[in-house]
Amino acid sequence: MMNIAKRVENSSWYRKVDSVIRTWMRKFGLKALRISIGIVFFWFGILKFFPGMSPAYELAVNTISVTTFGYIPDSTIIIGLAIWEVAIGIGLLTGKLMRLTLLLLFLQMPGTFLPVFIFPELVFNSIPFVPTIEGQYIFKNLVLISAAIVLGGFLEKHPTGGVKQIE
Repeated sequence: MMNIAKRVENSSWYRKVDSVIRTWMRKFGLKALRISIGIVFFWFGILKFFPGMSPAYELAVNTISVTTFGYIPDSTIIIGLAIWEVAIGIGLLTGKLMRLTLLLLFLQMPGTFLPVFIFPELVFNSIPFVPTIEGQYIFKNLVLISAAIVLGGFLEKHPTGGVKQIE
């Protein structure tokens, strides 16, 4: 089996196809990453404007309410969070003000993990190995954080510059 794989990898057809695919990935990968994360933030943010539509609605409100000792009304919490997420989404979708957009993203992310510590019974069916749907919703943020780190690594030097494409 290894012999067949080696022969395929060494074939001129494979090298040519591999080169074309990797070139396409370099050309469009960062933009696709930025836009796909932008869609996630925009979409999840919009859902928070409508009670009962976001699977994270109650968990987000309860987490922020606990961490602010109940001083902020629930309606203010969810509207503020919705606006925050939509702003991140718009920034990523447009590629404008990327430093500010990524700052907003990185400021929000620690808060998304607070339920793991505050409400572990809502995050896990069996701690720490079997996350609930809410837990999975939280842990997917590890991918968003990693993607934002990659995007941040390709920002232009200009303070308001967008993500630089690799040529």
